[in-house]
Amino acid sequence: MFDLLWEWLNFATRWLHIVTGIAWIGSSFYFIALDLELKTHDGLPKGVQGDTWQVHGGGFYHMMKYVVAPPKMPEELTWFKWESYWTWMSGAFLLGVLYYASPELFLIDPSVADLEPWQAVAIGIAGIVVGYVVYDLLCRSPLGQYDYALFAVLFVFVVVVGWGFTQVFSGRGAFIHTGALIATIMTANVAHVIMPNQRKTVAALKAGETPDPKWGKQAKQRSTHNNYITLPVIFLMLSNHYPLAFATKYNWIIIALVLLMGFTIRHFFNTMHAGKGMPMWTWLATFILFVIAMWLSQAGPPQRGEDAAALPVPASAEKLVASADFDQVREIVTSRCSMCHAREPVWEGIAKAPRHVFLEEDGDIARHAQQIYVQAGRSNAMPPGNVTDVSMADRQVLARWYENATGQKRNWLW
Repeated sequence: MFDLLWEWLNFATRWLHIVTGIAWIGSSFYFIALDLELKTHDGLPKGVQGDTWQVHGGGFYHMMKYVVAPPKMPEELTWFKWESYWTWMSGAFLLGVLYYASPELFLIDPSVADLEPWQAVAIGIAGIVVGYVVYDLLCRSPLGQYDYALFAVLFVFVVVVGWGFTQVFSGRGAFIHTGALIATIMTANVAHVIMPNQRKTVAALKAGETPDPKWGKQAKQRSTHNNYITLPVIFLMLSNHYPLAFATKYNWIIIALVLLMGFTIRHFFNTMHAGKGMPMWTWLATFILFVIAMWLSQAGPPQRGEDAAALPVPASAEKLVASADFDQVREIVTSRCSMCHAREPVWEGIAKAPRHVFLEEDGDIARHAQQIYVQAGRSNAMPPGNVTDVSMADRQVLARWYENATGQKRNWLW
């Protein structure tokens, strides 16, 4: 059964994405902290910027950093790259699974821009690719010599790109593509600047030459960028579960606030690790920015499309609505699911439809048929705790409807 296999592949890739992301972020934050903790003093070997002592796992570690490179190339050298590469590759696959395989579901909002599926996918990919190219050109331009000015320009650039995505995609699609652009910048920094510059340094050492200090400076700049934009990426990736973040009028301003919060939080830890005190004002600033984001989520009308009338049945899903079981399916879904999954939910405590999924009209049900099948037909994930008492017979109807209408085969394991 393709849909169940696809769902498990989605799950496995998401698991891989989270694990590799943890590994990458962990090592990245560790080395930033290590770099800031280094102390300069007499007696250090030639070329060593500083050293620090650390304790972990019952042992002591003496860490030193050479400004350019050690006098002699060590026999064994550990490279940190695959955590980044696998995080990006698994994330790119998830983007394809969740947004490009079915763009009508989460990516396209006809009330924002009535795009064909291929147009939405093309815009998404082009936005990420062109966005990185512009970022790289800015870093390599004369502006790249001035870190703070570069940071300011890059901040404005990412916010403008985020706003642009909100003009063509659903709020969910805009947030995930802004996050994907930032994540692509981070991995490309590793693949196209940090790693190549390290290889140049190693090659120079092996050739008995003195490595060019600019290689380390360029790599350090890109590494610093990665350090400050990591937390915004995590927020944007998690945001697809929270319509109040992505499906509101000022969602693009929330993107800007999240970028600023990522800066204030990392500034606190970077300053602390550098032994320059604990700037508590950064937490107050972060709190204020977060409160502003919360207020903006309720300010003004919702994002275009959230309060729109029910959309028509997609042409690709007409067979689902025309099937013999659809009358039963409609009755089950509207009586057991739509009290929460509505444009104006009536279930107490539910202010917004979970994950911005509406299940009120035929078009809604057909559009989310695969989710209904997996979440309520082939599993009892929905409704949570089975609070609306969906019977096993009802779940069998949902599963049979989808399998018959799509030609799926149930016994796919044997």
